[in-house]
Amino acid sequence: MKAYRKHVILALGLLAAGGLRMSWEAPLTREFRSDGLLAKPVATGTREKIGQTSAAVALGGLRTLVATFLNLKAFSHFEAREWGELAETYDLIVDLAPNTPYYWTTGGWHLAYNSASDSLTRTDLPALRRREAWRDSICRGRAFYERGARLNPGEPSINAELGTLLSNPNKLVDFPAAAAAYKAAADTGKALPYVRRRECLALARIPGRENEALEMARQLYADPHNRIPVLCCVLFAMECRADPSKNPMKLAISIFGDARSAHDQLGDYWVRVRERFPLDGVASALKNLEVILLVPTDESVFNRSLQPKENPDDWFRGR
Repeated sequence: MKAYRKHVILALGLLAAGGLRMSWEAPLTREFRSDGLLAKPVATGTREKIGQTSAAVALGGLRTLVATFLNLKAFSHFEAREWGELAETYDLIVDLAPNTPYYWTTGGWHLAYNSASDSLTRTDLPALRRREAWRDSICRGRAFYERGARLNPGEPSINAELGTLLSNPNKLVDFPAAAAAYKAAADTGKALPYVRRRECLALARIPGRENEALEMARQLYADPHNRIPVLCCVLFAMECRADPSKNPMKLAISIFGDARSAHDQLGDYWVRVRERFPLDGVASALKNLEVILLVPTDESVFNRSLQPKENPDDWFRGR
């Protein structure tokens, strides 16, 4: 009987100790997970999808290892143009490694760019179905970027890629959302300078926000490192819009430094109609600049094809 009592007392003691430990560990675990120091438990659905062996490895704390192997698997889906399988694989990857920006930016790129472009080349579908598949892929890529940005608010690269997608004239343009994405990236304080410039370029193409864009362009232009051609051209057009009484040619020379630079940069800007940048004062400035530079009629900017000089995808990925 005494032995029985000892066992009961020991069991009660263990239960009490376990309860005390749980009351101490549970808040600490929640705090570590909220601070990103401890990963959340692997969801049941995720364990089922990655298989028993991989689940055991993931539960053992090696999630990133499983995510790495799944990323290799996703590349094989990319090579085989298996876009549905690729999307499912990246969903698993980010479930295992939600705080690794590379997986979010790569998965979104595959969906919004590679899958979308492939949809347009499918000869087994009628034109309307190809267009629908193209649109669906872009929307899936956007949603993937947005989910990654929400889960990683302090990481600029995902929002920067989202802004690039939403500014791309070959995709589904949404300048207000692009400006917001670039702003979120730049406001982290960890983004490269081009991100703030792109926020300004997006703002310049939103009706009703021209004054905000002009003020930002002026601030950016004050730093010589920001004086890339497209920003200078946008600043010129918005200055002309804000004050139509200004002499466009004199303003262009003051912004670009000399007549030749003004003509060359505004000329390239003029033919990039698909980017939807403001064009206030550009035609007037170019006509006067061509007169003083003695540009032959057959070499006039206005005789160029109104098409971008390069692939907009490449331009928007430039810095």
